[in-house]
Amino acid sequence: PEQATVGFEMLVPVLMEEAEKLGLILPQHETILGQLAEQRRIKLGLLNGKKINRHLSAALSAEMAGPDFSNILDATDLLEENGSVANSPSATAYFVAHSKNGTAAGIAYLKQWMSPSGGMPNVAPFDVFEPAWVIRNIKLIGELDDQTLKLCEPHLTFLQNNWQPASGIGWSINQTADGDDTGVVYEVLSAFDYHVDLEAVLSYEEKDHFRCFALEGNPSVSANIHILGALGQAGYDSKHPAVIKILNFLRKSQVSEQYWKDKWHMSPYYATSHAIINCLKMDRELCQSAIRWMVETQNADGSWGFCGPSSAEETAYCLQALKFWERAEKNGSHIAIEAGRKWLYDHIAEPYPPLWIGKALYCPQNVVRSAILSALALTQ
Repeated sequence: PEQATVGFEMLVPVLMEEAEKLGLILPQHETILGQLAEQRRIKLGLLNGKKINRHLSAALSAEMAGPDFSNILDATDLLEENGSVANSPSATAYFVAHSKNGTAAGIAYLKQWMSPSGGMPNVAPFDVFEPAWVIRNIKLIGELDDQTLKLCEPHLTFLQNNWQPASGIGWSINQTADGDDTGVVYEVLSAFDYHVDLEAVLSYEEKDHFRCFALEGNPSVSANIHILGALGQAGYDSKHPAVIKILNFLRKSQVSEQYWKDKWHMSPYYATSHAIINCLKMDRELCQSAIRWMVETQNADGSWGFCGPSSAEETAYCLQALKFWERAEKNGSHIAIEAGRKWLYDHIAEPYPPLWIGKALYCPQNVVRSAILSALALTQ
């Protein structure tokens, strides 16, 4: 299902089967839940009998093994050095409950990340994703002063030191590399004259798009957008075959020729803003209808909010995109930008709604705050 949480089609069938055995629900074979079970079987079939270990992205949803723990999971090669399964509290809790291996380390990991209320984060840590997306937002501002550059340096060095040649980087240093993080980190490092290999970015190329993860059920729009940004930073122009491939994919993925949606975020303003910024130099015509949609969906008070009430995060994304468009076109969006800036300045404070899609909806607060500050700096 569109915008389902991570591992939904793998986890729900297991819960459904348990509920059926307990007599809590009737057999669901002909329902939507039954169709999910078929999706799960197809996806497990892609493993070709190989058990899931820590080197496969499916480890993030290890609890989907349910009662088939030993049949699906390689318990001897599943734990990370920090005691977790794929930096996932829920997958780790499942492992601790079903395995005698690493129980103490797993419990120590869970205690480390448990809030006073007993709650757990979606994943922890995400030590690559967070600084990479924050610095991407900072980079959009333009020329930075020496103090800001100095503050960025240790994070950029960290990203460069954890880059894996030929495969790139994942959302955490101990996670499988993926196309989305690899694209953003390459673009960020290259923009600040830190050098890593472009071959890692190109390794995610498929027949008609670039993938985010191996064995993924559906491609990620934002991963393709971010890889496009990396290719542009590397000097590729709109005539390069890899660039053409992504632009064609984005044309096909655009909803009603207006905006883009992505499986990692609830709001289309996230993917659409990133697409406009990265497509401007490659295909300005592709951006025009998205800009028009963005202006037309602005609220009367200057804000934006697709997923409910207006949010500072969504308003920030729109301001970033509109400012880049204004610079390129020299016209067209000043009134919308000024109204949005005034609203955002008055609504900068937390809390921010959880719009990011993981196993649950969550909010990476530093990433969101950096987008807000970036938008205000761009439009002041």
